[in-house]
Amino acid sequence: MPHASVPRSYPIFRRLPAAALCALLSGAVLLPVLPAAAQDASAQPGASRTYSPPSFRDLARTQIDTVVNISSTQAPQASAGGGRLPEGLDLPPGSPLEEFFREFRNRQRGGQGDAPPDGAPNGSPNGLPSMALGSGFIIDPSGLIVTNSHVVADAAEIAVTLHDGTKLPAKLVGSDAPTDLALLKVESNKPLIAAHWGDSESVEVGDWVVAIGNPFGLGGSVTAGILSARARDIQQGPYDEYLQTDAAINRGNSGGPLYDANGAVIGINTAIYSPTGGSVGIGFAIPSSLAKPIIDQLKDGGKVRRGWLGVQVQRVTPDIAESLGVDGTGGALVTSVSPDSPAASAGLRQGDVITAFNGDPLEQMRQLPRLVASTGIGSTVPMTLLRGGKEESVQVTIGELRDEPQQVALSGSSGAPRSAQPEESKSALGLKLAPLTPGLRQTFSIADDVDGLVVTEVDRDSAASQRGLDLGDVIVEAGQEPVATPADLESRIAKAKEDGRKTLLMLVSRGGDLRYVPLPLSPSSNGRKG
Repeated sequence: MPHASVPRSYPIFRRLPAAALCALLSGAVLLPVLPAAAQDASAQPGASRTYSPPSFRDLARTQIDTVVNISSTQAPQASAGGGRLPEGLDLPPGSPLEEFFREFRNRQRGGQGDAPPDGAPNGSPNGLPSMALGSGFIIDPSGLIVTNSHVVADAAEIAVTLHDGTKLPAKLVGSDAPTDLALLKVESNKPLIAAHWGDSESVEVGDWVVAIGNPFGLGGSVTAGILSARARDIQQGPYDEYLQTDAAINRGNSGGPLYDANGAVIGINTAIYSPTGGSVGIGFAIPSSLAKPIIDQLKDGGKVRRGWLGVQVQRVTPDIAESLGVDGTGGALVTSVSPDSPAASAGLRQGDVITAFNGDPLEQMRQLPRLVASTGIGSTVPMTLLRGGKEESVQVTIGELRDEPQQVALSGSSGAPRSAQPEESKSALGLKLAPLTPGLRQTFSIADDVDGLVVTEVDRDSAASQRGLDLGDVIVEAGQEPVATPADLESRIAKAKEDGRKTLLMLVSRGGDLRYVPLPLSPSSNGRKG
């Protein structure tokens, strides 16, 4: 999701207050340095070597016509801030750039006067409709264009400007918010030049990549860099698997293509990490291996259909693995199973660890949502899981996802009041616990279908506090057995110690969402060390 202070047309993460504006415009020349090992040991004193980076002029010349500028407008509505300038830039009064961007906005409006006067916010009845600028690329000569969903979300009008300056109205064929992809269609009196998809799986870290787009509304900008990393999860959705690049990407590049050195599209530029609001060399692109199947579905039916399993899962941490008595941290730990779901029909249970899906081993939990989503609806596939320390295999028939389920349990602090409750019992884990009563349910807003022990106090220096437990949390299970009284929990603690466990796995409910929390049992680890 875009930061609240950042225009909707480009997600920027962890943005800090803007630094000097020159940081957004100043350029830097990257001079590759040869490693010491590459130097010739026999080179004579005074001898020098130079290294010339490759030129991308052929790629730019052949591909720049496939890239378009996209502007979308929303109906006028009240707005709390300035935003009179493109991309919602907040420039200091009198900044040398203020006049530049005002002139740019004037050109965008066809020269119809100046921007609204000070105090008339963009999007207000006295101002202009709100605008978002982005990029896109043509994938079919008939006029199909790929961009980001957030560039055209809630748009009343969408316009596409080709590299030669031709401006065309566009209609939305379909969009997919979970992957932030959208497909547009324009009508042209001539065939358009189309880009071609590449294979993002074939590109390796360190390979050259090129981005072309519309940063700050300045179309036709070409930047180059390398692929910095693969499969980045930036916590924007269940299908995160971004390519990371240091090619300069700024606001307005959203939806533009990321090319490999051969001119094939291997990604769609989508987000940046920036403490300044401008490029700091950390950009993210949706890989073509994920994007192309989504775009194909949008092209064929205007929407995306995904497979559905019906489980809520979380990552297997080393502590959880130890408490379960399993080797390694691969797989996905099932925290809940939806009633009447494919998982329920297949016999999956809370506490199962799914280790393989349809023959693909799960090295990480986040693989599961993507594998399930891409599986054909109605198909029956095998799953391997660990239950009670034993490996089992089940067959599951995949359903169709109607609404996005949560893929991980909630984390964070509870908003429950910090007041003591009657009938409490202090556990060895640094918690005060009480059996659920009608009064406690009302105090902590706990649903009637949740059973267990409610946390009424957390020792600030305990491991329970460090693991995120808070007032109002309900311990549903301990050691994969239900608990209803403090004595039940003490019994589970004693049993875990007898079995030689270093941690006790507890199933915790917060706001109706479930997650597993492993708590250390040894006194030395049950608190902070000063």
